[in-house]
Amino acid sequence: MSALTRRSFLTAALGSTALAALSGFASEAMPFTHEFVVAKARALAGKAYAERPMVPQDWLDQSYDDYKARWFRTSDALWSKTDRSYNVDFFLPGLYFPRAVQVHAVTDGMAEHVPFDIDLFDKNKKAPDLTTEGHLGYSGLRLRTDLGHPTKKTEFAVFQGASYFRAIGIGNNYGLSARGLALKTADPEGEEFPEFTDFWLEAPAPGQRSMVVHALMDSPSVTGAYRFTITPGSSAVMDVEATLFAREELTHAGLAPLTSMFLFDSTNPGRFDDFRPAVHDSEGLLVVNGNGETLWRPLANPNRLQVSSFVDTNPRGFGLMQRARKLSDFNDLEAFYHKRPSLWVEPKEDWGKGAVTLVEIPADKEIYDNIVAYWRPREPYAAGSEINLNYRLTWGEEPVLSMPRVINSATGERIFGGDGRIVTVDFEAHPLFDGGPETLDIHVSSPQAETSEGVLQRNPETGGMRLAFYFDPGERTHAELRAQLLKDGKPASEVWLYRWTS
Repeated sequence: MSALTRRSFLTAALGSTALAALSGFASEAMPFTHEFVVAKARALAGKAYAERPMVPQDWLDQSYDDYKARWFRTSDALWSKTDRSYNVDFFLPGLYFPRAVQVHAVTDGMAEHVPFDIDLFDKNKKAPDLTTEGHLGYSGLRLRTDLGHPTKKTEFAVFQGASYFRAIGIGNNYGLSARGLALKTADPEGEEFPEFTDFWLEAPAPGQRSMVVHALMDSPSVTGAYRFTITPGSSAVMDVEATLFAREELTHAGLAPLTSMFLFDSTNPGRFDDFRPAVHDSEGLLVVNGNGETLWRPLANPNRLQVSSFVDTNPRGFGLMQRARKLSDFNDLEAFYHKRPSLWVEPKEDWGKGAVTLVEIPADKEIYDNIVAYWRPREPYAAGSEINLNYRLTWGEEPVLSMPRVINSATGERIFGGDGRIVTVDFEAHPLFDGGPETLDIHVSSPQAETSEGVLQRNPETGGMRLAFYFDPGERTHAELRAQLLKDGKPASEVWLYRWTS
């Protein structure tokens, strides 16, 4: 990757005072550009990693109820007393957040540190007394803006914990998360979690549609400078620019990583004694590969850790989707899983050779995030290398693609006609299906199991097509399955992929 701006440019753009502040935050306002964050990340990468100090022990010893006994007073949010188009709330450290982040507000090109102030939080009688001395700061921040509510600004994005962040479109409830970077996910020696340590928030003008957030990332193996341009709406769109500096060789880096939860649905209903027909934040991995092929992989909650790699060159996009959009799909009046956002990753440049990687971790409760998806470059990044990334995240609605989508998958024991299992795959109604099942060809295959040819019928409830087939894995403990509809020799549906495990 090409090198970024040199120190001579930084001296001219930021001044010697700014450069002196690269090792900490300044107590007075100072000039700021994104190159300041890049320079700070580069300087950090040239030093040995130093773990940040934790907040005082009494903050860490809080119970969940103790922590929830204090909440931010939104009337005193950053910029709440101005006509700026965004407000920013803050979160307390402690409990699950042992290290504080530092926040800076940028106004007219000048950055000023936002000091920690516990008096910005209201509390109830159960709130414990806490020390105000030591390594304190906020644990994260929440963005709010005008999204149609007549009397208040509505929240739509949160940055909190390691390099995690979440966003929602209008009408969504929070669900899955993204991260700045994933390292060594599911590796035997354990995962490394980079952390955002500092944020710089550009003060928006009145009526400004987008909010700009800069973040500094640090980790034993890598540092990074991030710039998020965030535009809320029916979907929340984040344009992400990142510059990474490898302290060590990055043998297993996950770019644009997504984290979600999948417990069960109609592919594995017998594992859970639950009144609900499904429980998940996301139900499938969607990939448009470099050849333009659209892949749909229903998620699984396996009995053993499993990793799937969809090898590709220059992917056009990937993401974790929530396609079940009716309350009756979940029958949950509290979690409202049908309102969880989908999240689509769209590279703005060629990412070369690698694989969209899906990690599925066994889980027995819905409180655990057990799904991870990311792009894994084929070649490691060498120690000392500089990596530039540019991609878009879309939270809320899934991308509009040309192929008829899979809207449900189900499996079950083959009760009549022999051994094996039955699979049904429902495709949404689409003009490609107007000629009826007889105009479509079925392709079903598996390298591990014998499969039937499949039967295609119109589903009178959905108006689309239902494909049904059976497979017999024999003594095998897993089988990879693939199915697709074609018309006149051309794709007429997404490619349905599934890994069955015993």
